[in-house]
Amino acid sequence: MNEPKCVRSTLTRLVCGTSPRRTLVRCLVLVVVCLVVFKFLFLPVRVHGGSMLPAYSSRGINFVNRLAYRRAQPRRGDVVAIWPRESSRRVVLMKRVVGLPGETVGFRDGRVVVDGVPLNEPYVRYASDWNLEPVRCGPDEYFVVGDNRSMPMDGHWFGRAKAQLIAGRMVL
Repeated sequence: MNEPKCVRSTLTRLVCGTSPRRTLVRCLVLVVVCLVVFKFLFLPVRVHGGSMLPAYSSRGINFVNRLAYRRAQPRRGDVVAIWPRESSRRVVLMKRVVGLPGETVGFRDGRVVVDGVPLNEPYVRYASDWNLEPVRCGPDEYFVVGDNRSMPMDGHWFGRAKAQLIAGRMVL
């Protein structure tokens, strides 16, 4: 392929800039920064399923702030990312914190009851008929559940989650 020299140099300049070495260094720095940001700071996750409807739709991409709970504890109403098992860090579940350490949490006629008082949950749009005897969260446990409670209880992952399995707080 014999291209004229001016076309080849213009193409090279468009791809590599005036200094190919500096462009390579910039690319390497960009790759390292992206690896650090998306490995340690913001974990990208794809939502599968409808357990968090309507706040988070299925197949959406969101980010988990991995540093959100380094100096603070999760609060009631926070949407968090949880590893369901300590052995597997590939699957991440998105749930809302409804119970804090030391609290007793249950369901009565579809409403979350914390220490005997029904919880006000403006983010829950779909009614449910869930009933669950109250369970006490341990000193390092949070009670988490999805927003879409119209699903049957057996099709939903919810309950107590240890603090060390909380990956972080959802950003978007």
